[in-house]
Amino acid sequence: MDEDESIHKAGAGRRAVTSGRGREAARPAGVYNSGLRADCAASFSSPVLSGRDNTVSTFTLSDFDYDLPPELIAQTPAAERAGSRLLHLDGQGKLHDRQFPDLLALLRPHDLLVFNDTRVIKARLAGQKATGGKVEVLVERITEPTRALAHVRASKSPGPGMRLELAGGAVTAEVLGRQGELFDLRFAGPVLDLLEAHGATPLPPYITHAAEHEDEQRYQTVYAREPGAVAAPTAGLHFDQAMLERLAAGGVQRAFVTLHVGAGTFQPVRVQNLDEHIMHAEWYTVPETTVQAIAAARRAGGRVIAVGTTSVRALESAAAQSADGPLAACQGDTRLFITPGYRYRVVDALVTNFHLPQSTLLMLVSALAGIDPIRRAYAHAVAGRYRFFSYGDAMFIESAQP
Repeated sequence: MDEDESIHKAGAGRRAVTSGRGREAARPAGVYNSGLRADCAASFSSPVLSGRDNTVSTFTLSDFDYDLPPELIAQTPAAERAGSRLLHLDGQGKLHDRQFPDLLALLRPHDLLVFNDTRVIKARLAGQKATGGKVEVLVERITEPTRALAHVRASKSPGPGMRLELAGGAVTAEVLGRQGELFDLRFAGPVLDLLEAHGATPLPPYITHAAEHEDEQRYQTVYAREPGAVAAPTAGLHFDQAMLERLAAGGVQRAFVTLHVGAGTFQPVRVQNLDEHIMHAEWYTVPETTVQAIAAARRAGGRVIAVGTTSVRALESAAAQSADGPLAACQGDTRLFITPGYRYRVVDALVTNFHLPQSTLLMLVSALAGIDPIRRAYAHAVAGRYRFFSYGDAMFIESAQP
C-alpha cells in the first residue's frame, strides 16, 4: 500500500486486523513535543476528524474492484530502493512507463515534496497467557511510557488482570481492560524499549514470510524519525539518500508531516454503500515549518506533492481543521475518508504505490486522478507486470482537478 488496507482477491489468505473505534484521542510515541501553535491545542481532545467534503458518494465498493494475479504481489523489495518502476499518470490522463529515478525529471524547482517521517516500531510479540494458551500481541498505540492499546489474538480473549508472558518471558504485560476491539495493556517496562529489544517488524498480511533482518531495514524509510507506526508509509521506501540529495540539488524542496500508520490500515471495507463505512483513526501532526514551506512553494509557483497517501491524509486533515481559513499547524486523530467527489485543498500530485482492490486508498487516488484514469492505469500495470503493494513499484499521479 502505499499504506495498504484490505486483502481482497489477492490470492493470499485474509488475516483480519481491525482498529478500535470510538476511543478518545491519545498521544502516541513521538508526538509529545511538537511545538505546535497554541490555537491548535483544542483539537487534542476534540472528536476525531472525519469528512468527505460534504459530498455523498455515487460509487459503491464494487466500483473499486480489479483482478490481480497473486504472483504480482511483491514479497521482497527491489534490490535497490530506487530500483523500482514508476507508472506516471499525468494530468491529462496519459500513462508513461518509467523508472523511479525518472521522477527527478518530472519535478520542477520550487516543487515541494511532503514526506511522512513516522517510524515503524517492532510492534509484534508472541507468547502465552498465564493459563498457558498461545497469544499474539500487535501494539497499535503507545498511550503512556508503560501502557499501550493492542490487538490480542488468542483462542479466548484475555480478561482484566490476565498476565501475558511474551517473547519467551522477556516481556510481561497485564490486561487492564478493553477499548472497543483493542486491549489496554500495562507493560513491566518502557514499551518502546521492550519492543525494540524483543518485538518483530509487523509486515502486511499479504507478505507471506516472517520478518527478517532485511525487512527491519527495508520496511523503513531512510528519513524515519518519529516512532509510532505499525505499517510503513511505503511510497517513501523508494527514496534513498542519494536521490534525496539529487532532488535538493535540483531545487526541489521537502517538508515533513507525521502520521502514525495503524493496523486499521489493513481493515477491509465491508459495505457496498461507501457512506456507511467507518474509517479507522490515525494520529497525525502537521508542524508550522511544513505550513510555511507550503506557503513558500505556492508563492514561488511550485506544486505540493505528497509522498504517500498518509501524507495526503495529514495535509488534507489539517486543511479541514482550518475550515475556510489559511492552513495552520495542527495535530490530532483523523478519520478523513477521501472518495471521488472530494476536492483537494492542499495536494497537487502524489507519489504512491499500487493499492489493494476495494481499499480506501484506491478510492483516495481515484479522487485525485479520476476513477476512469485509475482503472486504466491499474489495468495497464497488471498487463505490464508491475509489482504491487508495499514492496512493489510506484506511481506518480498528477491531479486531474483544475
